[in-house]
Amino acid sequence: MNDGPQLTHVTLVWREGEREDWLKFGRPVAEKIINRRRRIESYAAGQVFALVRWASNEYGTIRSTFDIVRAVGAGEPCTPVVQVEPGGDLLLSVRGWPKVTQVFRLIDAIEAAGIDPCAVAPDHWRHIHNRMAGREASRGYSPARHRAWLQRRSLLP
Repeated sequence: MNDGPQLTHVTLVWREGEREDWLKFGRPVAEKIINRRRRIESYAAGQVFALVRWASNEYGTIRSTFDIVRAVGAGEPCTPVVQVEPGGDLLLSVRGWPKVTQVFRLIDAIEAAGIDPCAVAPDHWRHIHNRMAGREASRGYSPARHRAWLQRRSLLP
């Protein structure tokens, strides 16, 4: 893909009941449909998206992963993330359906408060990741916390 400015590309595959990748949230700036089962969504630097990857075989689920990623700009350091090219700033990563559904509930609570998950402070996603890794409860993300993040972000260069 000829991008102009560097974009982060997410490859999504959908084979019903076998491998299902989707975005829980995110607002791509471009989309390219490869075929009925594959598409590529692209994000500009700084955009945040959430990628769900699920796979199964005849014995049941073999993979459930959920990653929240911030797209990086040219020359920015990044972490390799499966199906994300060139990688990104990995804010949250969980494995296993119980943890994935736990994060889904946290996202649902954020949306119920009228906050777009794409606009949540990156530090909050890192907080959830670290608290889950330590098997501790995370703090909520309130409208007041979100307003504080928006004010802080307006002061950043």
